[in-house]
Amino acid sequence: MDVLLKLGIVLAIGLVGGRIAGKFKLPNVSGYLVAGLFLGPSFSTLITPQDVDSFAVISEVALAIIAFSIGSEFVLKDMRKLGKSVVVITFLEVIGAIGVVFALMYFVFGQPFAFSIVIAAMSAATAPAATLLVIRQYRADGPVTRALLPVAALDDILGIIAFGFALSVARLSVGSTDASLARMLVQPVLEVVGSLALGTALGFVLAYVAKRAGDRDELQATAIGAIAVATGLSNVLGLSALLTNIMMGTILVNVMRHSLRVFTAVNEFVSPVYVLFFTLAGASLDLRILFGVGLMGLGYIVARAAGKIIGAGVGARLTNAPETVTKYLGFALLPQGGISIGLSVLVRQFLPDYAVAITTIIMFSVLVYEVSGPIFAKLAIQKAGEIGGMDRA
Repeated sequence: MDVLLKLGIVLAIGLVGGRIAGKFKLPNVSGYLVAGLFLGPSFSTLITPQDVDSFAVISEVALAIIAFSIGSEFVLKDMRKLGKSVVVITFLEVIGAIGVVFALMYFVFGQPFAFSIVIAAMSAATAPAATLLVIRQYRADGPVTRALLPVAALDDILGIIAFGFALSVARLSVGSTDASLARMLVQPVLEVVGSLALGTALGFVLAYVAKRAGDRDELQATAIGAIAVATGLSNVLGLSALLTNIMMGTILVNVMRHSLRVFTAVNEFVSPVYVLFFTLAGASLDLRILFGVGLMGLGYIVARAAGKIIGAGVGARLTNAPETVTKYLGFALLPQGGISIGLSVLVRQFLPDYAVAITTIIMFSVLVYEVSGPIFAKLAIQKAGEIGGMDRA
């Protein structure tokens, strides 16, 4: 079948899935994923694994834009107000998720070390988009709400860094590289530093050019071009495109006075890319494989949730955060999405022996968390008494 015809069908089916999910008060992304499931090997042969690989550029573009948007959450003046509590809470909820998931996979299910450490590292990242929609819908404001988005953004960065180390150690443990242990541990550090440096430089360049952009179309083309350049240079230099784009977005939001225009222009472009990205992600899930890893998949979901809730609670208590943050913040950090799906692509590339099982568990958890995550987020802000907080303020 013609490639463009397939993409057209994927886009149409994804949109229908999103519309149906909306009827049930669920996030659109849940509909995209489920719709994609019916296009993949579980129910049809319309989208084959080879098709998913050939459409990898769509995933790359979508992840780059997601990362760029995450950078917009790191406004320095807001981060100063929140102080060290955000950093401590984020660090401990990331460590909590990774530690609990690793212990479950390695000690309970007896999985290989490489498998356990990689899937544990992938549990750190949070997908803030669905939670953000819940906050806007219920006009929530308060300590939990104000801590939520910075923590969700920062744990994506820490998750990517943890994944870099985990993948390097995993490859060493299975003998897929001849590099020394020191080199394998130093390489992720160099990758992170190089990515942040490149993102910083490109962020200043984008800010300079964007200030001089004419109409909205020129601004949109400039921003998308910058994201493409950042991603391409990162790939050529062996750096992390995700970190580069996060840093570029962070620099832009802090040095450009009207940076919201840039992020808005990008968001106006990206909707069909997101639909294709998540629908194709659903199409990559094979339910026949899921039956073989189903118990581990359920265990992963419970372990990740427990690690995040416990870690966030301990971090909040150590930093004397408000009691509502201690009790409820962790429940709003459960959604898992784009970043974890993108990391699955890297697993297929660098650790193919475990890619099928890891990708299937991650996709299963994304489906579960994207449906249940917003519900838990609503309950968290409701229990914290923050629904309608914007109006009271």
